[in-house]
Amino acid sequence: MFIRTENFQTFIRLYPVTTAILALQLAIWIVFLIPLPSVQMWSDLMIGFNWGIANGEWWRFATPILIHGGFSHLLFNSMSLFLFAPGLERMLGKMRFMIIYFGAGVIGNIGTYFIEPLEYMHVGASGAIFGLFGVYLYIVLFRKELMGSANSQIIVTILAISVLMTFINHNINIMAHIFGLLGGLALAPLFLSKKSDGY
Repeated sequence: MFIRTENFQTFIRLYPVTTAILALQLAIWIVFLIPLPSVQMWSDLMIGFNWGIANGEWWRFATPILIHGGFSHLLFNSMSLFLFAPGLERMLGKMRFMIIYFGAGVIGNIGTYFIEPLEYMHVGASGAIFGLFGVYLYIVLFRKELMGSANSQIIVTILAISVLMTFINHNINIMAHIFGLLGGLALAPLFLSKKSDGY
């Protein structure tokens, strides 16, 4: 479930939403490298900035999901998506997967807004990715028929390590991780149908 053996074309065909997210966040990162004032303006408008949200810039709940603070940040989140998103996209279907991914990311950013100070700024897909972990956690706890015991052990181990690293590493949006995880956990029963295919 978490080992990718598809070639490039097959991956795109089987997981179009995951592919689109990966391509979009890479394209945005490349564009934001261009040293132009207009590009910097768009970058500034897309970051998660609590003061901006407090002044009516509601799009900042969503746009930070697609931008990253550096190549290593982009690479780590892209690898997490590459490994953990395809299984859920196949299980949920394209539309439900996309709603859960961005929904959990927005929930993570809403939690960030209400708990962090107004001057707090953040970027990254971590809240959305933790939302995927929340869906997997729901499956492990309540829909065991959808995932084999070996995959369940893998996801629980990775989740435990990820939560631990959230509180150890610096420059981590802890609230996005926590609320993204809770968001995925809450959204899972709404979008996991009785007939969902498992692994």
